[in-house]
Amino acid sequence: MLQHGRNGNNLPSDGEVVDLYKNNGIGKMRIYEPYQTTLDALRGSNIELTIGMLNGKLQELTDATAATNWVQNNIIKYWPDVKFKYIAVGNEVHPDKAEAQFVLPAMQNIHNAIVAANLQDQIKVSTAIDTTLLGNNSPPSAGSFNDSARSYIIPIVNFLVSNGAPLLANVYPYFAYTDKPQDISLPFALFTSLGVVVTDGSLQYQNLFDALLDAHYSALEKVGAPNLQIVVSESGWPSEGGTEATIDNAGTYYKNLINHVKGGTPKKSGQAIETYLFAMFDENIKEGLETEKHFGVFSPNKQPKYQISFT
Repeated sequence: MLQHGRNGNNLPSDGEVVDLYKNNGIGKMRIYEPYQTTLDALRGSNIELTIGMLNGKLQELTDATAATNWVQNNIIKYWPDVKFKYIAVGNEVHPDKAEAQFVLPAMQNIHNAIVAANLQDQIKVSTAIDTTLLGNNSPPSAGSFNDSARSYIIPIVNFLVSNGAPLLANVYPYFAYTDKPQDISLPFALFTSLGVVVTDGSLQYQNLFDALLDAHYSALEKVGAPNLQIVVSESGWPSEGGTEATIDNAGTYYKNLINHVKGGTPKKSGQAIETYLFAMFDENIKEGLETEKHFGVFSPNKQPKYQISFT
């Protein structure tokens, strides 16, 4: 399950990308806006798709007609040749940003358009958050949404529960580790700890990914949604550009993550974690920190950077 980002000027064509997914047994893709060439290339591929829209588009989707048109042009037009699974209405919208007020109305309008097309059982509408919405995440049982996020996230959580949709969460042990290297060991972040690192009541944690994800589950419990599923909509490790950003560490992280998510977290033991790796390719013109350009599991020439299996 991989993110297909497009912030590069040397990336393969959409048809080549779809072939690369199929040849590597990668059955799910996430894209961040509805590129028509990508959607055309996905026709008949059987790849399940999470599709989003840019945060700057959210305001216009608070208009019901605009949302209906968006669904018509980007979903209905391609269904069922393209297997849409989730629509991510916004990515990492922070509660203090102007776009925050538009997320839930846009989600409702997109959902209503999906219902009108009778696709609500096949396609779920959600939004993707990041870990900054948590005020506390250690130990995991203390996980809670911070005060400034509660009024934003609680109505969204209630919407997801009522519609049987999961919450999408971008979970990056890399950034948690580099933010507090004095408190977090590298093996804990890379799934290579030899024993239990954090004991939290009856639960024991050997890796940071589980600890972060279970902190989100604890936060959901505290707002009355103990059974809401979380889909990890992004997770990755950069191969250069920052602290401990190396080919060895990134390869270790991706390999261990793929193996680990089959078995669940201590809080949700035995429940496989639907997880999307970030990202398919290095993106050489992506803005931001230098590490942001180096999350790919493939190079733009389609060669794998790491020896990992996706199945």
